[in-house]
Amino acid sequence: MDARRKSDVTPMKNPTTVERKSERELIVTRTVNAPARLVFEAWTKPELFKQWWVPKSFPIVLLSYEADIRVGGTYRLLFDVGAPEPMAFFGTYLEVTPHSRLAWSNDEGGDSGPVTTVTFQEREGKTLLVVHELYPSKEALDAAMASGEKSGMSETFEQLDELLVTLGGP
Repeated sequence: MDARRKSDVTPMKNPTTVERKSERELIVTRTVNAPARLVFEAWTKPELFKQWWVPKSFPIVLLSYEADIRVGGTYRLLFDVGAPEPMAFFGTYLEVTPHSRLAWSNDEGGDSGPVTTVTFQEREGKTLLVVHELYPSKEALDAAMASGEKSGMSETFEQLDELLVTLGGP
């Protein structure tokens, strides 16, 4: 079950690692060159999140992102995917610990939606991001992987790095 992929590493880029930890778990890790406070803001302020979340190489546009980031609060992302109707992703925040941890449900998938937890671990001015997704079944994770849903993570995190520079990161 230990299938790993790493992005191409250049001296200026940190690698993104995508690892299937079990039949139901996916772990994505990356170190970003900014303190946890700034990284957490990039994840929790809709005006910042919209600047980095969608890989620029994908034919997708993030139309809107609304979030009430508190335990029990909800979020809704609306995407133009080139179909007649926009695609919505939505859920509920399960845990919000400023600068260190976020967890939310992915309710658009119904019973097959994962729970996503992101931790922000600061070390010497850099932040280790760990994105943990727990799917309700092996089939749900298989379907997410087959859809290419995780293929843009390296590019997405490179865009996060670029934004963090503008926010006062190194």
